[in-house]
Parts: sequence; C-alpha cells; structure tokens
Amino acid sequence: MTMAKSQPQTEVGLSNKRTGYSIYNEDATKRTKQNTLSSLYPKLPNKKFNVIYADPPWYYNGKLQFDKSSKSKESIDFSRKIFISSATFKYPTLKTSELMKIPVHEIAKDDCLLFMWTSNPHLAQAIELGEAWGFEYKTVAFVWDKMNHNPGQYTLSNCELCLVFKRGRIPKPRGARNIQQLVRSPRKKHSEKPIEVIQAIEKMFPTQERIELFARRKIKGWSAWGLDMLKKSNECFLS
Repeated sequence: MTMAKSQPQTEVGLSNKRTGYSIYNEDATKRTKQNTLSSLYPKLPNKKFNVIYADPPWYYNGKLQFDKSSKSKESIDFSRKIFISSATFKYPTLKTSELMKIPVHEIAKDDCLLFMWTSNPHLAQAIELGEAWGFEYKTVAFVWDKMNHNPGQYTLSNCELCLVFKRGRIPKPRGARNIQQLVRSPRKKHSEKPIEVIQAIEKMFPTQERIELFARRKIKGWSAWGLDMLKKSNECFLS
C-alpha cells in the first residue's frame, strides 16, 4: 500500500488556521507608539490648579479594528493589506493601574474640579481613577454626540462622556451656570475632543488656574502637560 504524497500547504490552505490578528501582529507591533522616557510619565508641574481637564490614554488590551475583509478567517484576502487601527498606533497608552500612579492630587488646590474624558467601556475604571487621584465623582459634565457611530457589542456607539469630580468645594468665583451638558460636534482626528467643551469650562470658571493633562497642544489660558508637549518644545509642561 502506497501513501499519498503530501502536498505543500499553500497560503490559502493556511488561512484556515490563521486569523487577521496573527497575520498582522508583526505590523501592529511596529506601529505601536512607545513612551521613550525613562519614567512612566513626565514630571508634573510644581504648581497647583483649580480646574484639571484630562483625556487619559486608555489601554484597550491591544484591540485592533479590521475592515470587513477580515470578518472571519475564511474570508481573509491575502492579496491585499487588511486595514487595522488601534489607539496604540496614535499614542502610548497606559493601563488604569499605571494611570493611578500619576500623583495628580499634588497639583490640585484644596478646591478643585477634575473633568475627565472616558470611553464608555472605561466608565467604571474612570470613576476609580478619579478617586485614586484624590477626587469624588459627582456627575456626567458633558455628553459628546459625535454625529456618527462606531460598531458596538450591544448598541451603536454615538457618544463619549466627560465626567466631573470634585475635591473640596466648587472653585469660586463661578462664571456661567447655564452651560449645556450635550455637545453636538463632528468627530475629527482620532481621540481629538471637541473644543466646545474646553470653551464651556472656561465660561464656567473664567478666572481659575486651569491645566490640561495629556494635552496635544497648548491652548491660550490653559497650562498644558503631556508627552506631546515634549515634541513641540522639549518641555512636558507649558504654562
């Protein structure tokens, strides 16, 4: 009895064993942004603030987004490059446990508000993070209607939340008290937040010392801290 000669496995044949994640894992690794500092985060400023505005670089467990050609391993098209995206391709992300190590309480005045952006899946972690930074969760300050949607496990994702936490009392003097919670503004670049929210906070607290953490650019009237500040001026803190 003679045995059939084994046939070399073709790339198409391998597709039954490979997924989009495994095929493009090497590419994803190359595109992942890294923090080049020797420390986990830059040094915080030697100054205290009444208003802190933060958009933490949430970690998504390396989750990648593919186009529909990789919907299943059977439908992978090896003749073309599958589009993948990830938060880690845009900026270095941090796990919640790592974010908790940043001593934000050291730059907060006795009466201070923390406005913090969170993705909806990170809501519970965001509340824990605010408390770890020395604040008490109060409410949802802003709901951003991005005027489009992303796929979701349960419902389509249309909105993002900006929470507000308090330390001590609400800073005085108060400004505007008629600010709307709902902000309708088209989504722009990845993770870029609507300028309308910062403008609203300025109206609420026009005279207070304000800082933006994890800032991507310096805004007039605000101090700014983050890795992107290093790229712009060789300083992680701009006042």
